[in-house]
Amino acid sequence: MAASSVGHENWSSRSAFILAAVGSAVGLGNMWRFPAEAGENGGGAFVLFYIFCVLLIGLPVLLSEVLIGRHGQANAPESVRRLARDSNASGGWGFIGSIGVFAAFLILSFYCVVGGWVVYYIGIFAGDLFQTGLTGGAFEGRAAEDVEGLLPGLFGNGAMMVGLNLGFLAATMFFVARGVSSGIEWVAVYLMPLFFLLFLGITIYGAFTGNFGDAVAYLFTFDFSKLTPAVMLAAVGQAFFSLSLGVAGMMTYGAYANRETNLGHTSGIIAGADTAVALLAGLAIFPIVFAAGLSASIGPGLMFQSLPIAFQAMPFGSLIGLAFFIMIFFAALTSSVSLLEAPTAWTYERFKITRPLATVIVGLGAAVLGVLSALSFNTLGEFYPLGFIPLFAETNFFDTLDGVTAKLFMPIGAILTCIFVGWIADARLIDNENGLDGGLHLLWRVLVRFVCPIVLTVILVMGLLA
Repeated sequence: MAASSVGHENWSSRSAFILAAVGSAVGLGNMWRFPAEAGENGGGAFVLFYIFCVLLIGLPVLLSEVLIGRHGQANAPESVRRLARDSNASGGWGFIGSIGVFAAFLILSFYCVVGGWVVYYIGIFAGDLFQTGLTGGAFEGRAAEDVEGLLPGLFGNGAMMVGLNLGFLAATMFFVARGVSSGIEWVAVYLMPLFFLLFLGITIYGAFTGNFGDAVAYLFTFDFSKLTPAVMLAAVGQAFFSLSLGVAGMMTYGAYANRETNLGHTSGIIAGADTAVALLAGLAIFPIVFAAGLSASIGPGLMFQSLPIAFQAMPFGSLIGLAFFIMIFFAALTSSVSLLEAPTAWTYERFKITRPLATVIVGLGAAVLGVLSALSFNTLGEFYPLGFIPLFAETNFFDTLDGVTAKLFMPIGAILTCIFVGWIADARLIDNENGLDGGLHLLWRVLVRFVCPIVLTVILVMGLLA
């Protein structure tokens, strides 16, 4: 594994970079949030506008972040700082990277709590499979209310919530501590293909045993009367958050890309794969939900409550349920690795310590916040850390971290990134990095300079007013 000029490791190949970046983007946002958002916002109209937003908002910002990292060849704040100095601008622009690193740290702390829920359902389905065998439905003989109550039951068990959260975080720390080649790249190269294999299998299963026709009609029938401002805003937000933008992960991963990698083409592949996974998630989940006669608009409970009920009535329900949540685990782990890598890279480069020590330091900080987030569903349910702010007046610790990062840090970081790349950084340096030419280069620059900052500002303002 070659090292860069500043001692950074590099990805062993372009395909490894793509798999790692796709793994960073493909996570619970695709598998959990996208189907829930599509269900709550009218299906096809939301989906069409979501794809439009990925192309016009998500992809330009993604390329901007990756090229900053590749130019700087360092942690996110330092990469921004180096590009600024090479452009004869103030090194204070490194603050953009700092916002992303801090946001990644906060998200990691509560993301691992949700990762713990996935581990819990893996255990539930594994136990059910052992009891009922391969061919039957899941949870035979149990009432639907009991199955639906599994998640609230978990929420009420503070000790289990904390234990699952810490276990998922420990797995994330293990791979990040091993470095780029032996840890992060290993996760991407081996787990992402397994993820896609399971994903394809479950989608095919849903097509043959579920109500696939209704799912296709629901996702791809474009009733423009449902394209309200609220639906459009939700689609823009989902496109932005699905690609893991504004959290320094893509800047950090871009720093490990070699000079031969065409960042424009690579960013297109990453955005395309992420969008394809989101769409396929709908085609995997909705046929099963519709076949069971359940509602698509249940929201976040779709994955953890509706699907387990749906697996009751389906052949091989326990086996498919187990495979489904193992697949979700792979997606969640590759994303949590990216979230941990951004603050870890900053810590070991900033303080000149070893990667394993930096991983432990960052991991312990995330563990403290994660415990508080896990207890937000039980012991600390009435603790509102920012209750003095109207926007967060009745949000617990978990929801506060989610709200602060999603409504403030991520959009602000992305807006500043667009301003920096579009208006501050030397155009010649940017042109050398982005891998675009002709009309595509002109379109990208117009989007980054004008369209993306305006739309992201609207997201910021609407999020604060919601």
